[in-house]
Amino acid sequence: MKRVYKISLLILLLAGGSCKRNFLDEKALSFLSTSNAFKTADDFNASVNNLYGLVRTEFYSSSDWQPMHYLYRTDVGVEVPVGSNPNLAAEFGPSGTLSNNHWTQIYKIVSEANTVISRIPSSSLSAADKVAFEAKGRFFRAFAYRTLAYLFGGVPLVTEEIQGEKTDFTRATKKEVLTQVIEDLKFAAANLPAITDVRDGEISNLVAQHLLAEVYIADGQFQNAITAATVVIDDPATELMKARFGARQSVTPGDVYWDLFQARNQNRKSAGNTEGLWVIQFETDVQGGGATATAMAGSYQLERVHVPLFRDMRVNGVALFLWPVGDYTGGRGVGFLQPSKYFADTVWQSDFANDIRNANHNFVRDFVATNPASPFYGQTISTKNPPAGAGITFPSRVFYPYQSKATTPFNHPAGLYVNPGSSDPVRKYEVKSSAGGTYTDQYMFRLAETYLLRAEAYLGANNAGLAAADINVVRSRSNASDVLAANVTVDYILDERLREFGVEEKRMLTLMRLGKLYDRVVTHNPFYGVNMQPRFNLWAIPQQEIERNRGAKLEQNPDYQ
Repeated sequence: MKRVYKISLLILLLAGGSCKRNFLDEKALSFLSTSNAFKTADDFNASVNNLYGLVRTEFYSSSDWQPMHYLYRTDVGVEVPVGSNPNLAAEFGPSGTLSNNHWTQIYKIVSEANTVISRIPSSSLSAADKVAFEAKGRFFRAFAYRTLAYLFGGVPLVTEEIQGEKTDFTRATKKEVLTQVIEDLKFAAANLPAITDVRDGEISNLVAQHLLAEVYIADGQFQNAITAATVVIDDPATELMKARFGARQSVTPGDVYWDLFQARNQNRKSAGNTEGLWVIQFETDVQGGGATATAMAGSYQLERVHVPLFRDMRVNGVALFLWPVGDYTGGRGVGFLQPSKYFADTVWQSDFANDIRNANHNFVRDFVATNPASPFYGQTISTKNPPAGAGITFPSRVFYPYQSKATTPFNHPAGLYVNPGSSDPVRKYEVKSSAGGTYTDQYMFRLAETYLLRAEAYLGANNAGLAAADINVVRSRSNASDVLAANVTVDYILDERLREFGVEEKRMLTLMRLGKLYDRVVTHNPFYGVNMQPRFNLWAIPQQEIERNRGAKLEQNPDYQ
C-alpha cells in the first residue's frame, strides 16, 4: 500500500510540473511555410524547376490528348477516331475542352512566376541572384501571357502574387497584355545568361530574344522584331545544322534534317547542336525525366498519336505488318492524328522529289510489308496507292503518311525491345505494349524558326526581298529551290513552317497569333473547315471562370454565348 502511494505521488508531481513547464507542448525546430520558403537560391531554383515542369506538362506530357490541341483543328491534320467532324462550336465554346483545359494550366505558370518575382525582395539572395531569378520569373510569365493572348485575346493581367481569395478579375486588352510581355522579355533578354553559359534545356538571353521577336510581330512592331531576331541569328554561338551529326550520322537513309530528331541530338552541350535554342528535356527512366520505358504516362506521346495503327492495316483480311515494331512503321502508333491532304501533298508539290524534308525517311509514305503470312510480304506498300482490298479512305487510322520525327526508327530505348538479341531483322525491333512515347528531347524553339520569324517581320516592314533571303536560308539547307521575293506572302511563310516544322510546331499558336486559324482551316483542311467559324480565331473565355468571378464582370469574347 505504501509503495502504491509513493508511485501515485510521483505521477502527480510530474503532472504538476508538466503543466508548469509545458514540456509536452510541441516546438518546431524547423519548418517550411509560405513565410520562409523563399530565402535561398536553392529555394528559388526549386520554383524555377517547377516552372520548367509546368511548361513541359502543358505543351508535351500531360496526356496523349491535351498537348495535341495545339495540332488538332488546324491545317496540319485531322483527329481520326472521331469518325466525323467534331462539334467545333462546343469545343471552342465557353464550356468546351479547348479553353477549359488550357486556361488553368497556363495561369499556373503565371502564378508560379509571380510568386518567384514577388518573393525576391524579402529573400537573402545576393544582388546578382536577385536579378537572375527575376529574369527567369519574368521570362516564364511572359511566355505564359503570350500564349494566353494568342488564344484568348485580352485576359486578366496579374503581375503580383495573389495570397488570398480574389473574385474581381477584369480583362486587360490584348495590347496591354502584349505590352507587359514585351517589357518582361526585354528584362529577361538583358539579364539571362548567354546561351553558351546555360545547361541543356535552360532558357538563355537568346531564347528571350527569339520570343521577343515573335511577340513584336504580334504587336505590329516589325522593325523591333527584326532587331531581336537578328541578335539571335548573328550570335556566334548559333548556326543552322547543315552537315550530318550525332551518334547516328552514318545511318542510311538519312540526312541532316533526320539527324535533328534522333535521340540525344537536340542539345548544344551534349550533341553540339547549334540550332536548338530552347530544348525541352526528357530523360527516359530517370526520376523526374518524364519518359519511361514501362509506361506511356509522363512521356510526350506523339508517336502514339501521329503514327498510324499499322496493326489494323489489312488486305483482304490479312495483316500486312507485324506490330508494334520500332522500324519505319513507327513503334506503337495508334493513328489519332493523320496529316491533312494539304500538309501531306500540296505543300510539297514544287519540290516533292528534292526537298529532303519530304524524303521517305523523314515523311514516310512507303513501307515494306513485314508479315510473312501476307501475300505482299517483302513488297513495298505505298500510301499513295494502297493495294486493292485494303479499303483505305480518308481519314484513316491505319495507313497514311507520317513524319518520322514522331518516333525513333530502329532506336527505341533498350528496355522497350522484346527480343533485342534476335537475328530476325524485324523481330529484333519488336517493342513492348508500353511503347508509344517519343523518346527524344523536344524543340520548343530552334534557329530555323528565328529565320522564318525575321522573314515574317521583313514582310511586315514591306521588304519582301530580305524576307525571301531568310526563307531561302532555311530552304537551301533542305535542298529546296529558292522562293522569289514576289511570291513571299504570309501564307507562303505558313506553308514553309509546315514543311520545316510539321507536327513539331504548336500550330494552333502560330495560326491564332496571326488571326489565320479560320482562313487556313477553311481553305486547306475541309475535314474541319465545314464547321469552322470566324469567331474561333479566339477561344472562348471559360464559363466557369466567368461564374467564379463574383466581384466583377469578366467579359466573354465576341459571338460566344
